[in-house]
Amino acid sequence: MHTFRSLDRQLGLIPASMALALAGVDLGRGREEAHRQQRPEALKTLIEIARIQSTEASNAIEQITAPRKRIEALVAEKTTPANRSEEEIAGYRAVLDTIHASAAHIPLKPSVVEQLHRDLYQFTNAPAGRWKSVENAIEEERADGTKIVRFRTVPAAETPAAMDELHTRFANAFRERDHHPLLLIGSYVFDFLAIHPFRDGNGRIGRLLTLLALYQSGYEVGRFISLERLINDSKETYYDALAASGHGWHDDAHDIAPWLSYFLGILNAAHKEFESRVRVLAGKGAKEEAVRQFIRSSVTDEFTVAEIRQFAAGVSQSHLSKTLAKLRDEGIIEPVGAGRGARWRRLRSEF
Repeated sequence: MHTFRSLDRQLGLIPASMALALAGVDLGRGREEAHRQQRPEALKTLIEIARIQSTEASNAIEQITAPRKRIEALVAEKTTPANRSEEEIAGYRAVLDTIHASAAHIPLKPSVVEQLHRDLYQFTNAPAGRWKSVENAIEEERADGTKIVRFRTVPAAETPAAMDELHTRFANAFRERDHHPLLLIGSYVFDFLAIHPFRDGNGRIGRLLTLLALYQSGYEVGRFISLERLINDSKETYYDALAASGHGWHDDAHDIAPWLSYFLGILNAAHKEFESRVRVLAGKGAKEEAVRQFIRSSVTDEFTVAEIRQFAAGVSQSHLSKTLAKLRDEGIIEPVGAGRGARWRRLRSEF
């Protein structure tokens, strides 16, 4: 069996760039903890935004979509799923909430991973919560709808033993404390995806397990900034990193560095965005910047005034109208429609 070989072969010596990335995440975690103590009310807004964005983005990576209003209602549990996509979106929200609420009490072991997979599909009629019984592969769907195989996964017959070994080695590595926990978590997630233990839902479960392992190790920026959105925004790089580190995995000849560099880059990007958003929410004279920040970070190019006000708490209607008019004149956004159904469309995100 070849699981968790990334730990066995490669984590003893890491390049200077990776060491700097680890230091950056640890520094960001310290600042995050300070903000959590100093500005708990401001962070409640970030948590609710992240819940919506994480649910939307993690499913969007797998081409599972729904209108933003429907996603918001599903996340708020104000409606019931109306179709298969919405059932899967609601399932993701349910597992995400479980991890947010109870991460410290969820043992990371194979039976629990199966249970989380079952819960992901709890609103569907799909069989779930059991390891795959047929072969699968990591595929990427191109913009034109065609699919390419990115990685050949572990055969179905070998999957139960592979998952047992992965979790045993992961638990032992944490007890031994010979490696930085983020390197262990990154390696665990990579090997989970390489095994691809379920017929469907592996990517979403992998991202949920990432949050679970991070929270259990004290890295909680994913509560406030959607890691899933950052991954969706860099989806091509995400697949490229998986592919680069996957070469030779079955022959114990792969290089985990490209994946770990991507993984740490996402965490550092999340901490930088966290700092920026906290300054906006807590700072004086930052109302316009709060609106600009929403437009930059919006998952979709179209949005409503209500969505902006949810993000930029405290911005009055008159101030918001002036800011939107200013951004329109700058060529950053344009109005779509009129009246109660009016929306705005982002024309560019770099400004």
